[in-house]
Amino acid sequence: MKIVDQILKHKGNTVHSISPNSIMQEALKIMAEKDVGALLVIENENVVGILSERDYARKVFLKGKSSKDVPVKEIMSEKVICVSPSQSVEDCMALMSEKRIRHLPVMSENKLVGLISIGDVVKAVISEREFVIDQLVQYITGTH
Repeated sequence: MKIVDQILKHKGNTVHSISPNSIMQEALKIMAEKDVGALLVIENENVVGILSERDYARKVFLKGKSSKDVPVKEIMSEKVICVSPSQSVEDCMALMSEKRIRHLPVMSENKLVGLISIGDVVKAVISEREFVIDQLVQYITGTH
């Protein structure tokens, strides 16, 4: 069973973030440049929120607000659900489904060590299943 740490070793520990006092337009620019769907909101080295494209769509765009005027802290999600590096990929998938979220910050000893997305989790599950299938095929056919 794969764990979160294995995902981070494969994808890296890069986390894109923004300050809660930044304006939404800056956040959108970073998301576009980095090709990510969410940014962690960091203040004094602490995770204080998460900002997603969904937050923008629902709390800025659909309400007719301007991304030039809205600070990140007004629309970020303050409830941030985190996981540990030792948590199983299956646990993460269940948590993401249950809480209807797409990103999980990874914390170790109260320190941010990475961020995983639903895409990372799905890739890990598929990879694990393919490995098991390959091993079973080799066992059944007697090939190595």
